[in-house]
Amino acid sequence: MKRLFYGWYIVGAGGIVQWYTSAVFWRGFQAFIPHILSTFGWSAAATGAAISIQRSESGLISPFVGFAIDKFGPRKVMILGIITTGIGFIIMSRMQNLWHFYLSILILTLGMSFGSFIVFVVTVGNWFIKRRARALSILMSFSALGGITLPLLVIAIEGFGWRDVMMMIGFGFWFIGIPAAFFMRKNPENYGLLPDGNLEKKDSLNTKNFPPRQEPQITLRQAVKLRVFWQLAIATSLGQLVSSTNLFHFDALINFGISIKFAALAAGSVAVGDLLGRAGIAIIGDKLDKKNLLTLSFLLQVIGIGALPLVNYSFQEINFGSIPLPIFVIGFGIGFGASIPLRLALLADYFGRRSYGSILGITSSINAIFGAIGPALVGLLYDLNNDYRIGFFLITILLSISIPLCSTLDNPTEFLKKLKPLRK
Repeated sequence: MKRLFYGWYIVGAGGIVQWYTSAVFWRGFQAFIPHILSTFGWSAAATGAAISIQRSESGLISPFVGFAIDKFGPRKVMILGIITTGIGFIIMSRMQNLWHFYLSILILTLGMSFGSFIVFVVTVGNWFIKRRARALSILMSFSALGGITLPLLVIAIEGFGWRDVMMMIGFGFWFIGIPAAFFMRKNPENYGLLPDGNLEKKDSLNTKNFPPRQEPQITLRQAVKLRVFWQLAIATSLGQLVSSTNLFHFDALINFGISIKFAALAAGSVAVGDLLGRAGIAIIGDKLDKKNLLTLSFLLQVIGIGALPLVNYSFQEINFGSIPLPIFVIGFGIGFGASIPLRLALLADYFGRRSYGSILGITSSINAIFGAIGPALVGLLYDLNNDYRIGFFLITILLSISIPLCSTLDNPTEFLKKLKPLRK
């Protein structure tokens, strides 16, 4: 019986931590926002600014995460990050002032930068080539599962209080994350394997004996000089600008006249579409043109996020009611879900594994700059107008720019043909 390729164990272990991180922060933290605002009376802009700080700090840290993984390996980096993340949640559960909130956000950002997303993406990207889109899609699907549990988090907060739930989350990071870190290994070559599960002879651990692979070997310095790098970075950054505002989806639906329980169900249902998008890419991502699939994913996101501010919106004598709500849930959910593994896989397809961690780190920094703008902008416009609609209409327009940016990308094969003369 053929043994399961170890890369899939990495996908599974990383996926569990991705699920938990998504459930309690990336998707779940929006459940804490109404309770935190009502406890302290802070403005939406103040809260959005904290998340913007988180995005900015994450962007500044991301390149160092890539370099740290290349130098120390994913296991040590992840353990440091997980311990720090748990401390951040525990501090936040005891906060009394706005500066406590900002401090805990800074600690959380430091922890999650070194303990989750980038570590898993770089490690999985190093263990797969032909099945890279499938592996990354499965890994990212765990994040979508985290969103599905949003209603459970809302119930827990209402039952136990937001402070106690947040403290338990901090301890949970240690309980789940530290064991998962021991599954992380830098690359398959060190264990007599090739990417995707091709076994090598036991005495051929020297990577120089491995047959050459048809993949690019572009350095970070070379990548940042190429148009395709910036085209992809800006397109995905616009997506990050929009996705970072998911912090306000739950509160916005309440603002639009949706009940708390139905708003929680709708916000959680976005994760179902998200999961479908990621699962779909796991099936077709390695078979079809990833560039075209990414373009389609951004089109769906534009339709979806554009539908959100139309919920219960009246134009002249027409009231849209709840009709736009399923369009938002399905369109944004599937589009966003599909875009995540596609952009990660495309980055490796264009530039290869040689400097994947560093290139991903720099790209994440650019994404984070845009991601910092989203929450601050939407929060500020809400404070000025007591309505989330203007903010979401505006970011819909900005996101539409990503469609031509993606559609005009060279596919990786054409890109490498053009690049050959430059590499001689």
